[in-house]
Amino acid sequence: MFKELEIVCKLKVLAKNLDPDGLIRERTIITRLLEDLSWVKSRKRDGYFLAVTKLKKMNIWRGDEVDESEKALIRVHCVCRMFIPVKGETLQGVVLKVLRHGVFLRCGPLKFVYLAARKMPNYHFVSGENPAFLSDDLSRIENDVVLLFSVLDVRWVIDSRWDMTREFHVLASLEGDALGPVSLCGCDELGL
Repeated sequence: MFKELEIVCKLKVLAKNLDPDGLIRERTIITRLLEDLSWVKSRKRDGYFLAVTKLKKMNIWRGDEVDESEKALIRVHCVCRMFIPVKGETLQGVVLKVLRHGVFLRCGPLKFVYLAARKMPNYHFVSGENPAFLSDDLSRIENDVVLLFSVLDVRWVIDSRWDMTREFHVLASLEGDALGPVSLCGCDELGL
C-alpha cells in the first residue's frame, strides 16, 4: 500500500555550508535530508521511504546556533511517499529463484517475498535445466516471470549483527481469483 506521510527530521549540517549571512542553503538541507532517509530506508510502522514529495516547513537557524562540533541544527517538516506491505493486498512481483518447495520474488523495495509450492494451487514442480512450476492450463512460473500475488503475511526483520538491515519479509499466495503469471510487454516492477 502506498501512502503519504508527514515526518519531522532533525538534521545537522556542517557550518562551512552556511552563507555569509549565517543562513543555510536550501539545496544543502535537501541533500542532507535525502542522505539521511536513504540510510534509514524503512521503518516498521511506516514502511519503505520511496520519495520526498514536498517540503512543508524548515526551521533554518542562523549561524549563532552552531554547536561545538561545528554543525548547525535544522528541523525539517516534509511529506514522504511510503510503501508498506499489508496482509490481503494484491501485489506484482518478479520471480528471482525457483526451488522445489517454492519461489522467491522481488516486488519493488521488497527483497524477500516467498511463495511456497503449497500456496500455488494446480501448479506442480518441473525439474531440469530451467526449473519451473507448471499449471494444469500450461502457464509457467519460472525465473523472470511477473506474478500477481496476494500478501499472506508480513514480518518486520532487523538483522541482529549490524542493526542496519531493517526489512519486511513477505509470504505470498496464489490462492484466489486472477492471481498468477501476468503477460506484459515489459516489466512493471518498481525499480528501487
